[in-house]
Amino acid sequence: MALGAERGADRLGQALVFGSAVAWSTAGLFTRLIGLDTATMLLWRGIWGALGLLAVGLAFDGRAALGGFRLLGGPGWAYALVSAGGMICFIAALGHTSVAHVAVIYATVPFLAAGLGWMALGERPSRAALVASGVALVGTGVMVGFGADGMIFGDFLAFLMTLGMAVMMILARRWPAIPTRPAAALSAALSVIAVLPFASLSLPGPASMGLLMLFGIVNSALGLTLFILGSRRSPAVETALIGALDAPLAPLWILLFFGELPGQATIVGGGIVLVAVVGHILYEARPTPKR
Repeated sequence: MALGAERGADRLGQALVFGSAVAWSTAGLFTRLIGLDTATMLLWRGIWGALGLLAVGLAFDGRAALGGFRLLGGPGWAYALVSAGGMICFIAALGHTSVAHVAVIYATVPFLAAGLGWMALGERPSRAALVASGVALVGTGVMVGFGADGMIFGDFLAFLMTLGMAVMMILARRWPAIPTRPAAALSAALSVIAVLPFASLSLPGPASMGLLMLFGIVNSALGLTLFILGSRRSPAVETALIGALDAPLAPLWILLFFGELPGQATIVGGGIVLVAVVGHILYEARPTPKR
């Protein structure tokens, strides 16, 4: 691939991953607005997410969209299983620790993705990416080590979610032909099956159902689709760094809708993460000197 085309693909991938970060950053907001138990929220989020993905697939590809499920293969199933497990940990973590803690712990994903990418794909992250990841880790350490608005069990669940996301990045990079919408729809369906024994089967009220529909379509269907499309176009560590923008965005939604400020340590730590990510993106986007 020519250098210009490769950079174009990287930038498109970065834009798509940024869109997924914005979509996923709304999880804490929807969780607070809906107010149902974790299993019931995951049930309806998965149902609406799967339906949304199927509707998009049918609109673009007609009945041929259903044939995509036969093309998943081992990598597609592995991706869907890891994604479903990670999303269950994600929503459960939001019920056991603060939104800010969940978001900023996710900012450690560049380290996990860089390590896994090196071991599984032989991708050596650039020095700039490693420096940015180190700065992001410092910000996370400030938040977790000095903040008082989180709980250990929820933080652990957030770490499991983060590990799952790093594995998803590696799978998408290693097998870029994984069918996007079928993999995401299968992930949503698997999360429904996993929580079905623990969820309430009574229908929520109209207002709650409307929020659950938005939760599934925006946070699940849109977020997963953009992430899969973007992560196959960018190195794992780059994907992880941009995805870390979830950290400052998630508490911002809570501030805008509920007027709640996170603790001082969380604000400082999230700010450090934001500086690391934006600084790296600007550094990578700088014009290359002509030789």
